[in-house]
Amino acid sequence: MSPPRIFLLGAPLDPVTQTEALAMIRGFLQGEKQRHVMTPNNEMLVEATHHENFRQLLNGTDLNIPDSTGLLWMARLTGQRLPERVTGVDTVTALCASLTEETPVFLLGAKPGIAEAAAAALFRKNPHLKVVDCFAGSPREEDAVTIVNMIRAAAPRLLLVAFGAPAQDLWIAKYLKEFPSVRVAIGVGGTFDFLAGKVKRAPGFMRSIGLEWLWRLIREPRRIGRIWRAVVVFPLLVLRYGKNAPH
Repeated sequence: MSPPRIFLLGAPLDPVTQTEALAMIRGFLQGEKQRHVMTPNNEMLVEATHHENFRQLLNGTDLNIPDSTGLLWMARLTGQRLPERVTGVDTVTALCASLTEETPVFLLGAKPGIAEAAAAALFRKNPHLKVVDCFAGSPREEDAVTIVNMIRAAAPRLLLVAFGAPAQDLWIAKYLKEFPSVRVAIGVGGTFDFLAGKVKRAPGFMRSIGLEWLWRLIREPRRIGRIWRAVVVFPLLVLRYGKNAPH
């Protein structure tokens, strides 16, 4: 049984280590119930403060892993605890490194060619991984029929969706029931870009002290708006509202 969830800005987070998160996801994959796993970060919780459907979705998922150091700091500030940062890219990498052909995987999202490059990187770590298909697609309604048919035909057990938040998780919530083979669907954000080498991760020491945002800002100045919401707006909102959703 997982420990009780903590809350920031009305959104729940699971206080798990990466080892515990991986064990839970592997257990989900062996079960019969369909599960939705999310990877919330600071920016996603800011989005949830003015997107009621997204906040409701965060409250209804099976696992929300804390994918930013800022979440750990703000949890502590509100008298709560998250044991460690559990990143989406590290979770996907470790999970796929342990899977066999009995757990086929579908990679959906990112720009054309990126999912295929990500799959190749995962294959290098685990030759036994079975990626049944990759498709860029989009969360647009006009793409839905094509994507649904592709996933049904491929019959994956694990579905990784990289449309970016909140689109990817709203899409999963809407369409997961259309894929009877899928046991776990995870919204993975920019994970495929990192795996494919299109985006370089911050050095380990910067990630460990919570300065990954500075690395991203230097390399991608166009992200300034997103970084502002994550680094400035998010802590200010937590200082004001704490565990509770803004009214």
